Amino acid sequence: MNNPTRRAAGSSKKEEAIMAVKNVFASRWGVVLVGAVIGILAPVLQKLGNPGNMGICVACMERDMAGALGLHRAEVVQYLRPEIIGFVLGSLVAAYLFKEFRPRAGSAPIVRFVLGVFAMIGALVFLGCPWRAMLRLAGGDANAILGLAGLAFGVWIGTLFLKSGYSLGRTQSASTTVGWILPVIMLGFLALLLLFPQAPGVPKSGVLFYSVKGPGSMHAPLAVSLGVGLVVGFLAQRSRFCTMGALRDLILFRHTHLFGGFVSLIVLAFVSNILLGQFKAGFAGQPVAHTQHFWNFAGMALAGLAFALAGGCPGRQLFLAGEGDGDAAVFVMGMLVGAAFSHNFGLASSPQGIGPHGIAGLVVGFAVCLWIGFTLRKKTA
Repeated sequence: MNNPTRRAAGSSKKEEAIMAVKNVFASRWGVVLVGAVIGILAPVLQKLGNPGNMGICVACMERDMAGALGLHRAEVVQYLRPEIIGFVLGSLVAAYLFKEFRPRAGSAPIVRFVLGVFAMIGALVFLGCPWRAMLRLAGGDANAILGLAGLAFGVWIGTLFLKSGYSLGRTQSASTTVGWILPVIMLGFLALLLLFPQAPGVPKSGVLFYSVKGPGSMHAPLAVSLGVGLVVGFLAQRSRFCTMGALRDLILFRHTHLFGGFVSLIVLAFVSNILLGQFKAGFAGQPVAHTQHFWNFAGMALAGLAFALAGGCPGRQLFLAGEGDGDAAVFVMGMLVGAAFSHNFGLASSPQGIGPHGIAGLVVGFAVCLWIGFTLRKKTA
């Protein structure tokens, strides 16, 4: 016969174990550990086939996904990146395991969509998200210094709006269906990858487009990429890892809790690149990068401002979406559309420099983001 006392004791031990894991990752050292894991896995992905200094880049990978789905026709950046799928699904698993799956939505979704669009436009002027800026620096790309400075500047502008009462309003509890929308979409993308696999040298398989040259043609094996995405998604959901949040908290409150993960990612990626023979210092000749310093700064400044106004960097938005945040899912969809706009209308940069209409994209982006920041304040600055 079952012993109720024994069952209760077993249940109590299980809950204690779960709480121990939660406490570990919620700690300062937990965030440092997650940053270190990302800093190691990203160069490994690069070694296994991902583009140079782009073992993990949320913006670049979402751009490639937009191309794979035919939303843009830039032939060199088309691949349905499994890492992004893994980020969302790994976060979903963690949220369910630790009882943190909380479906919610309703906090200015259209504003978040627009911020996602301009965040992507800014990131593609620089050619990378905050994660890639750190990985580029760890790989020796000195152009990343301008990008990180621009990111910090954009986040700083965002903190000024936060201090003056900027808010997108409260989210509301929603049905489980709302929380599952983006994870289901990601499962659909995974099904497409399996149903329509890439054939060597063929630019299209079924409904998916594939690059046969350029960054989009460079990728680690599907199983490895997906596995890394799942691990990172799981760990980042537990630790609340966020590069924008690290800078925001440092500027606003002088808190260094999240910033430890920011630093450990760079340090471990640097060490990993040295060990793997992937470190090359300098400005010129860096992979998928350009040397127009002002536009590197300005592109990431726009992205940083959009991230700050939206409440999270692109990675954090994916992890939030995995735990049921419908507003974060809207931001993610905005970034996919922003990638399409960037390549269809000549806004994205290339290794040769800024795109023909990239400057116009930045001007409009700053104007829209500043307008959003000023008009959604609850009190006068």
